[in-house]
Amino acid sequence: MKNQITETLTNKMGDLALNNIIEYLVTLGKNVLAAILIYIVGKFIIGKLTQLIQKIMMRKKVEPSLYTFLDSLCSIGLYVILVVSIVAVLGIETTSIAALLASAGVAIGMALSGTLQNFAGGVMILVLKPFKVGDHIEAQGFSGIVRYIQIFSTIITTPDNQTIIIPNGGLANGTIKNITRENKRRVDIDINVAYGTHPEDVRKIVFNLCDADSRIEKEGERKPFCPMTNMADSSITFQLRVWTDTSNYFSVKFELIEKIYDALNAAGISIPFPQLDVHMV
Repeated sequence: MKNQITETLTNKMGDLALNNIIEYLVTLGKNVLAAILIYIVGKFIIGKLTQLIQKIMMRKKVEPSLYTFLDSLCSIGLYVILVVSIVAVLGIETTSIAALLASAGVAIGMALSGTLQNFAGGVMILVLKPFKVGDHIEAQGFSGIVRYIQIFSTIITTPDNQTIIIPNGGLANGTIKNITRENKRRVDIDINVAYGTHPEDVRKIVFNLCDADSRIEKEGERKPFCPMTNMADSSITFQLRVWTDTSNYFSVKFELIEKIYDALNAAGISIPFPQLDVHMV
């Protein structure tokens, strides 16, 4: 009798175990099929979203370096979401994975705080475009032509051909002087002449020089202007203000200074230097 009961219990336990195994395998198969389906659909959606993002960035004419980085960042982020979704469908606990990713993110963020700041600054520069490659800027105590705008730094070349690498974090948060952003620039030249010189004589000379230079604006609000700006210890000061194309700024300024000097000398107008008169009684 006991043997019969034991055999019956063993058979029932075996059937139960077999049913559990079959049920587990059926559930696992369903989950695997669901995971495969999610992977196929997710990959298709990621491809479409990536193409859409690429079209938007191309339409907005995003800088190539930022375009490549954002494209990769979006793809990686979307695939991470897809993998987490597949893991969840397979029945694997995702809480620990999320906690691990969060901890890793905090640790990496603390270790790379300065680098992340430069990265954020690079994104701001590439999106807001306070300057572009080829512009002449002054920033962080340096002046030069922008050669490369990278994600973490901006590379400029100084007038004496030195290469300066400026971290984007400080560059994005500091003051930037973009010298060549506008098409026109005003050239200011101070002219010191001796006391007793008639102002109109000075203006006649400098205006004639301006009229002879085709690079200088002649009409409207930007026509040459030469007010008297100061009465110094040994001279009176005029400031010639003329407008020209930004690309001609330095050539116009340097050539005009030399021409003014020669013209004043030719007209007999004295160009004084600082001096002190001592009277002996």
